[in-house]
Amino acid sequence: MSDFLIYLVWPNPGNATYGSPKMQAALVMCIGLVVLSVVLKFWRRSTRNPVSKRLSRSWPSAALWFGISGLIFIISRVEGIGFMAMRLWWVFWGLAIALYLFFQMRIYRARHYQPLPREFTEDPREKYLPHKKR
Repeated sequence: MSDFLIYLVWPNPGNATYGSPKMQAALVMCIGLVVLSVVLKFWRRSTRNPVSKRLSRSWPSAALWFGISGLIFIISRVEGIGFMAMRLWWVFWGLAIALYLFFQMRIYRARHYQPLPREFTEDPREKYLPHKKR
């Protein structure tokens, strides 16, 4: 168990380069999150459903911050910045994303609904009935 903890908190966890497949996959994932934040922002502007718009309010900023923090972890790992290069931060990052997605899915499923369209029936007697004075 102590070897695993040392593995997680080791300040400089080995030689990583920008050319290694792990780092390239992590870079693509984090840059993808930043791009996803922009796409989500434009999607929210174009959506017509006010319930979806309100429930997805935090999605663009969360994707942006998860992407930027992942990029910071990747750059600090490759450049050898000791404290920020620990693997433990990736564990916290992954747990934070998992918790965020879990709670967002629960909230979205619990509160999302489709407003029913109103049907207006035109009554020919309506114009003869008394109305409120303005």
